[in-house]
Amino acid sequence: MALVRLLVLSVFHVSLVWCNRNLSSQQASSPPVVQPPLGAGNLSFPWSRLRLPRYIIPLHYRLFLHPNLTSLSFTGSVQIQIDVQNNTNWVVLHSKGLQISKATILNQNFTHLSDQVLPVLHNPSHEQIGIFSPWVLSSGQKYFLYIEFGAELAEGFYGFYKSTYRTTTGETRTLASTHFEPTSARMAFPCFDEPIFKANFSVRIRRSPEHISLSNMPVVKTVELSDGLLEDWFAASVKMSTYLVAFVISDFRSVTATTSSGVQVSVYAAPEKMPQTHYALEVAVKMLDFYEEFFNIRYPLPKQDLIAIPDFQSGAMENWGLTTYRETSLLFDPLTSSVSDKLWVTMVIGHELAHQWFGNLVTMAWWNDIWLNEGFARYMEYISVEATYPDLTVEEYLLHTCFVAVGLDSLNSSRPISSDAENPTQIKEMFDTVSYDKGACVLHMLRHFLTDDVFQRGIVRYLRKFSYKNAHNQDLWDSMANTCSEEDFISGKHCYSSSQNTKNAYLFAGEHLDLTAMMNTWTLQKGVPLVTVTRKGSRLLLRQDRFLRTVLPSDPVWPSLQKGFLWHIPLTYKTDASSTIHRHLMTTHTDSIPIEEEVNWVKVNTDMTGYYVVHYEDGGWDEMTTLLRENHTALSYKDRTHLIHNAFQLVTSGHLAINKALELIDYLRLETHTVPLLQGLGYLEAYYRMIEKRNELELTHNLGMYILQFFRAVIDQQTWSDSGSVSERRLRSEVLSLACHLEDPPCLQRAHQSFKDWLESNGTLNLPTDVAVTVYSVGAQDDHGWASLLHTYKNSLSAAQKHKFLFALTCSRDTSKLEKLLELGLEGKVIRSQDLSGLILMVARNPLGHHLAWNFVKKNWDTLVKKLQLGSFCMRHIITGTTGQFSSSEELTDVQSFFESIKEQASQLRATQVALDNVQKNVRWSQRNLEPLRIWLNEQKK
Repeated sequence: MALVRLLVLSVFHVSLVWCNRNLSSQQASSPPVVQPPLGAGNLSFPWSRLRLPRYIIPLHYRLFLHPNLTSLSFTGSVQIQIDVQNNTNWVVLHSKGLQISKATILNQNFTHLSDQVLPVLHNPSHEQIGIFSPWVLSSGQKYFLYIEFGAELAEGFYGFYKSTYRTTTGETRTLASTHFEPTSARMAFPCFDEPIFKANFSVRIRRSPEHISLSNMPVVKTVELSDGLLEDWFAASVKMSTYLVAFVISDFRSVTATTSSGVQVSVYAAPEKMPQTHYALEVAVKMLDFYEEFFNIRYPLPKQDLIAIPDFQSGAMENWGLTTYRETSLLFDPLTSSVSDKLWVTMVIGHELAHQWFGNLVTMAWWNDIWLNEGFARYMEYISVEATYPDLTVEEYLLHTCFVAVGLDSLNSSRPISSDAENPTQIKEMFDTVSYDKGACVLHMLRHFLTDDVFQRGIVRYLRKFSYKNAHNQDLWDSMANTCSEEDFISGKHCYSSSQNTKNAYLFAGEHLDLTAMMNTWTLQKGVPLVTVTRKGSRLLLRQDRFLRTVLPSDPVWPSLQKGFLWHIPLTYKTDASSTIHRHLMTTHTDSIPIEEEVNWVKVNTDMTGYYVVHYEDGGWDEMTTLLRENHTALSYKDRTHLIHNAFQLVTSGHLAINKALELIDYLRLETHTVPLLQGLGYLEAYYRMIEKRNELELTHNLGMYILQFFRAVIDQQTWSDSGSVSERRLRSEVLSLACHLEDPPCLQRAHQSFKDWLESNGTLNLPTDVAVTVYSVGAQDDHGWASLLHTYKNSLSAAQKHKFLFALTCSRDTSKLEKLLELGLEGKVIRSQDLSGLILMVARNPLGHHLAWNFVKKNWDTLVKKLQLGSFCMRHIITGTTGQFSSSEELTDVQSFFESIKEQASQLRATQVALDNVQKNVRWSQRNLEPLRIWLNEQKK
């Protein structure tokens, strides 16, 4: 899934003694046979745990569904073939919000075990049902569980839910779609809704002739019924987890192409948006071809459908053979979509198609290891796009992904990559920056440490060994460490003997590397290491600590927060003496490396392939500043960007004075590469945006004038067009947007004129996509411009363009207009509910809207939770985004008070602690740095 924190649950009284046994293992001992009279009144729910018992295994689901898009409800039935592994009278499985009308159990000959409908007990707090059989289900036997059910199509974005879209003639059309990950298949049909329970699925969907239906597999036949309805029968699926099942009923149309291996690829969208589907089709075909070659494993299904759903909370979802997308993640309009929009669509498709192997073919055993799905898919975005669309220069974005991960991971409220998660809220919270971004960056580090070839072979070995199965962290490390030949591997030979060590491609310092021990330090403990470097003659002295941005080394709690943290860090470094990249594995708190005494500089963490922050003590930062001023091209653009990032992170953590970081980026006047330029500009902009919300008028003005003066040449070089490389176009968008926000007269004048021309053209003029947001944002400052943008927003068919309009509307300095937008978002008609969280964050970004947005969240908290679900990434982003630039003690107290008022919900969310940590970080940054920044800016005027 593309992105993207204890629940106390009551349980029913358990009367069957055997159900209280610990069943965490795969097998449980046989329960005694019980045959009470039929009737739910005589029975107690037989299971007390959140996870299902392991003694019944589903093998094959035969699922029938009949959605009614007029009544917005559905009925259905499911026949599940089950394998019973211990004698029992009970079948316990998942169901949420379904009305169960009938339940029976049949033997292998399809004979009913009972003449009566079987009792069904419900445990809503665990989202489980228990079906009682008066006859013992015998160990080693297979049975068929048959259930009939019905429900309303869900409101919101999970389960089997309704979505709508408006045509250009104003007609509202309805469709029904699914989103099951992580725990919502149980909202569409009774099932064993845990990833370990893989099964085959045969789906039938009844529909009206004006609609089509889609599922994971192709339709094998369509039956016409006597009432004029049609019934689509889909081919049986491969073995897969329930969260990957999908179906859509709509009036959409498609474009189709075929991969070189014969896979049929189709992109579906609302009929009027078909012109926007062609780029996605091209990308999907290229990506599937690339992945089949990279993984050396054929895509196992005959087709791959990609469909743009009008109401969709996340970016996309990797359902096997039927990937679903938010419209902005799939549709590309050359006239209104920017180069950033194009890159986003390409990366999201790359992400979801990577999941067809990572996640679908091989699935984590439980949600604690969701990073095996999401971290890999996030990393494969970069590998796949770099290979298939090199002109998009996607490698320039990987650094930013790792910087985002470090930002969260350096708060004490972070979590290990592999973390416990049991209930649905905790599981939803696993889909976060740690699983996606840190997971990707740790894999990037591992790839560079092992070499590309060894890393790729390990991936293929992992995917082949665990195809159609479930895997754990350890399975990945074993696959990476196993360097025997493919023949040895297939024959099942053991490849860890000492004689095999000579084949190991990553012998390190003459010793066999314990990959598991190394990687456990990255996945089983939270946080990011800080490597402090000191040069002493011919040696480089190293020390590792846990990097924290909320606590200073002088704070009393510092030692306790450092205790027990130790990483196996694959260090790399370069010097001016040669172009060699030196390598060293640091496994202790302190270490030293011999270097040539005559070297002038040492840069540690070459190209930031390692996931750690570097601090240069004893004048080391002055050396780096001098190097950048005198010969910045001696370092790669990645190394220059990494130095800027580390310096400003160390300012926040109290390890470096702010003037040192500002002196370091002074060399940017000479910089020509986009990435370091944007990194330095980004920190200055972040400071400006936080300070402008503090009512520090003089400091805000001085910092704004300094930024404009410092980047004057870069600003003046920009053209108001879509010309140039992807990097140049990205720089143009960022630089001109900030210049106009800082009220740079030439920028405002050009934007005003462009907006006027656009308005007068009555929709016939398309603005250059790179500067459209800037132009709209300036135009939104007067009443007529704002009203015109809102009107155009309502009627636009381009999701990418609508996003630009919405952003511009939130830039208004009229708070009544901002309040109106928030109300429209809550209502969910003009502004869809899927865009509500983004809208709130856009308003919060506005200096006149940041308290407005926070107060809106406090006032409408219960409604937001109901609409978006407590553990969803949308709710987490709302919590952290609205508070993200609070920097005063009063704001911190306000946030603490609100979280106290929703204590029961806040206690279930790690995001509330992340938000508090972040505000505390901002408060301390302001206390330490506002005055030095004020002094430094005054000195620059002299």
